[in-house]
Amino acid sequence: MRFRFLIILTFSFYVLNINAQAKSSGANSRNALGNRDSLNVKRSRGFKNVATIDMYLQFNTEIDTIEVDTTISINKDYKFNYLQRDIFGLMPFANIGQTYNSLSFNSVINQTNPLFGARARHFNYIEKDSIKYYEVPTPWTRLTYKTAFEQGQMLDAFFTVNLSKQFNFSIAYKGLRSLGNYQNALTSSGNFRFTYNYKSKNSRYKTNGHIVLQDLLNQENGGIKDEDIENFTSGDEEFIDRSVFDMNFENAESVLEGRRFFFNHSYDIITEKDSLTNNKLTLVNEISFEDKYFQYSQSSPTSGYFGDYFNNSINDKVTLEDFKSKLYIEYFNNVLGELNFGINYSDVNYGYNSVVVFPDEIIPNRIKANYFGVDASYKKNINSFLLESKASLNLSDEFVGSFIDAQLGLKLNDDIKISAGINISSKLPNYNYLLYQSDYTNYNWYSFDDYKNINTQQFRFNIKSRKFFNAFLDISNIENYTYFNLEEINEGRRIIKPQQYNSSIQYIRLKGQREFRLGNFALDNTIMYQNVISDSDVLNVPSLITRNTLYYTNDIFKKAMKLQTGVTFNYFTKYNMNGYDPVLAEFYTQNETELGGFPRLDFFINAKIRQTRIFFKAEHFNSSFTGYDYFSAPNHPYRDFTIRFGLVWDFFL
Repeated sequence: MRFRFLIILTFSFYVLNINAQAKSSGANSRNALGNRDSLNVKRSRGFKNVATIDMYLQFNTEIDTIEVDTTISINKDYKFNYLQRDIFGLMPFANIGQTYNSLSFNSVINQTNPLFGARARHFNYIEKDSIKYYEVPTPWTRLTYKTAFEQGQMLDAFFTVNLSKQFNFSIAYKGLRSLGNYQNALTSSGNFRFTYNYKSKNSRYKTNGHIVLQDLLNQENGGIKDEDIENFTSGDEEFIDRSVFDMNFENAESVLEGRRFFFNHSYDIITEKDSLTNNKLTLVNEISFEDKYFQYSQSSPTSGYFGDYFNNSINDKVTLEDFKSKLYIEYFNNVLGELNFGINYSDVNYGYNSVVVFPDEIIPNRIKANYFGVDASYKKNINSFLLESKASLNLSDEFVGSFIDAQLGLKLNDDIKISAGINISSKLPNYNYLLYQSDYTNYNWYSFDDYKNINTQQFRFNIKSRKFFNAFLDISNIENYTYFNLEEINEGRRIIKPQQYNSSIQYIRLKGQREFRLGNFALDNTIMYQNVISDSDVLNVPSLITRNTLYYTNDIFKKAMKLQTGVTFNYFTKYNMNGYDPVLAEFYTQNETELGGFPRLDFFINAKIRQTRIFFKAEHFNSSFTGYDYFSAPNHPYRDFTIRFGLVWDFFL
């Protein structure tokens, strides 16, 4: 970990040294819209002489392009965290870099194949769709820093440059180390990203790709012991120092590592344009290979918590090799719209290195498969209407999977946009439901032939308006819902097994967001209502989640600094909160412990000076006077009051 931080710091100082030599002015000015920064810097060869902030672009695999944003807003405060995205609906654990308990449920995943397990460890695992590609007139560097909990910090260093107008590359590394306030809660992670994109001078040939290397390590402790929960909730001064708590075990750690190599290129076969028609025919090829593993290790077993075991030390390791290739045709016509159709090929190898033999059952070690599939999509703008749809189907008898997603959007005016969509999907449960092995005897099963596909139908409606409000509604019907269940607690031992619910579940979410402004003051409100209809408590979510922020914004020091300060209130109603299992790195359903119903108040001061944004936050400052009954999961207390600092620093050469 020290070596990784040395690389980051060396790279950062190198970039800082380059930027320090720039003959440019970093002073900000406002454009006609009043909400963008503009820069007065020279541009790279092939660009015009003066660069403005709107010329620094980033886009994803869907080619949705957005401009780089260096302004400060309340949404930037929401995103200034370990995941660097808004975590409304997620409940963090005590230490940064640990997992999050999901307070809401997303029933739709546009995948036709199972996912790798250990989903509780994937919140900071960067997936393919999260990778951004860039086009910049001059080199751009961004440094993101935030303090952690005891002997650690988080730093994300990013750099991108266009070597010519046709070719761009970026390199970035996010590293974290945090000791935490409880015993055996160390977190250490690294996310390395490299991207490139190129287009020929006539723009007929385009290519982009990325390499992502990730390792996420967590020490595991199982939370505080049952007999210590009362000591925590009582607020006894003897236990304010959280390191004195006895954990369920203090000799385990888990690691999730992954490597992904992605390559996409395309060639325009037809680029014919005139005043009446616009036809474009493109051949696209995409290749992706991902190799990942999850490992849970423990120097000696904890039979009183996990049950019986095979060996005197625990070393569970599961791997996945996932190769995918797509070949498809894109056709665009200004009358017919944009149509894509192609074939895909998948080759997966999931499993372990040995077979587990029980007296009445044999647990195999591998799930292997290779199969073809077909993909299609359609997109068309008709005046103020936008129709989008996509579908995929596996051509396999074993890995049966399909989805279709369609959405119709309407722009009523410059402010109001509405959309409605439908999604129908069917896929196998994730791999760790189908096959799992462990040195703990209770964590061994093979259910590939037993489980049915999870079938989901969802209707959604969305309205966006800066002037009025934003609202999102989805109604889902879920068949064959698959989950991990706490079957029983026997003398302290937790028996957790995968299960499939054979009846239907109806699930509704309604989320609203509205900001009220009065002068320099603003009140931002986000509220979500949820309801689950089923004959059994297999899917538990709080009925109400709310986040309300009262804040003040103003320019000070002759407009040299923009200041933003306020208080954020977070709350969710009591419910049977999911528990966390470290062997699986999964959350499980339990109906014995009801948690929630506690407020969380954060006081913040944010500031922007030129291209630097500074964030100061007093997290959960109400913890000492509103009661100590706050948990992120059963036996896992939430964070106490703490003060944290961070910054985002942009450099434009």
